[in-house]
Amino acid sequence: MAAIELSSEEQVFLLEILERADHNLRVEIVNTDKRDFRHELKQRELVLEKLIDRLKNTPG
Repeated sequence: MAAIELSSEEQVFLLEILERADHNLRVEIVNTDKRDFRHELKQRELVLEKLIDRLKNTPG
């Protein structure tokens, strides 16, 4: 597992990017008609949400 150290400013910036990506992904899921693709997007959303949670719970 790779580890990187982020400054508080970098952590906030990364969190903003990930939250924006999460929002965009949700919009894409809603607008997707293909069931298989929607499932793949939902799997990505789960990974993204876990990353966001981990970043929010990291002291910094």
